[in-house]
Amino acid sequence: MRAVKIERFGDPSGLVVAEVDEAPPGPGEVLVAVEAIGVGGVDAVIRRGTLSGFGFEEGLIPGSEVAGTVTTVGPDVDPTWVGRRLWAFTGTSGGYAEQAVARVEDITALPDGLSAADAVTVGSSATVAHFALVHAHFAPGESVLVRGAAGSIGIAVVELAARGGASAVAVTTSSPQRGERLRELGATHVLDRSGHGAPDAPESYDVVIDIVGGPATADFIDRLAANGRMVIVGVVAGMPPADFGSRLLASFQQSRSFATFSLDTVPVAARNPARAELLASVARGDLHAVAHDVLPLDQAAEAHRQMDAGTVFGRIVLVP
Repeated sequence: MRAVKIERFGDPSGLVVAEVDEAPPGPGEVLVAVEAIGVGGVDAVIRRGTLSGFGFEEGLIPGSEVAGTVTTVGPDVDPTWVGRRLWAFTGTSGGYAEQAVARVEDITALPDGLSAADAVTVGSSATVAHFALVHAHFAPGESVLVRGAAGSIGIAVVELAARGGASAVAVTTSSPQRGERLRELGATHVLDRSGHGAPDAPESYDVVIDIVGGPATADFIDRLAANGRMVIVGVVAGMPPADFGSRLLASFQQSRSFATFSLDTVPVAARNPARAELLASVARGDLHAVAHDVLPLDQAAEAHRQMDAGTVFGRIVLVP
């Protein structure tokens, strides 16, 4: 089967199309004939080699999110899954391929009327957004700042915070045009990448959801209100500086807090029903699946070039 491999870490030219052996599903796994693949920010971070110290090696097939139809199930898996359309998490690799293997606890049946492309646009990102807000103890009436809101996770946070009764939903983004699109999705204030905006924008926020990370992380700790909570869910701009926590100590009397969030910490019993409801919300039109572009699998490198250039609004989808 065809797949895309990271031949070498670095720029997108290191992504190459290759013929690889099909992997049969093992115990507790299903094999999916892939119809759509979500290109995520973590894929770019892995491709650059940023996470090589965490066991990622050159030669791996990137991608963690696919949608398609089950063709085969492994031992101990309900055979009625065969022929069903689903969304699947493949782990931290294996998604950029014509077929993918996923554990049965990492799959969610697709509701009628939801396309595979829409499923991979929101299946992971909306679930991360939902539980990031839960992790931040977001409550109706609180103000929310979304740092890096033009990506699929950020868009989902904007919509979910607005639906959840936020008093204000501010976003950082790179252009007024992107800001207007985010306003259509529920944002009330548009800030530049440094967090500055119109005079009517709040100076501080109860909740900051950060998808960006990088050197400016500490500057957004300073934007927290008293008892404010910042949750970082991505590091697309790199790791925060080693001393970023000193900003929390410098504002000790404000009782601010900082947390990381990974979906890996959410039990399956909570995660999968939430994802199913979010996918159903998209099928009903209550949430939006914002796809920047749909490209063939062999243009994975082009998808990553666009991500590196910062031109993507929403998510790029690959199709075999």
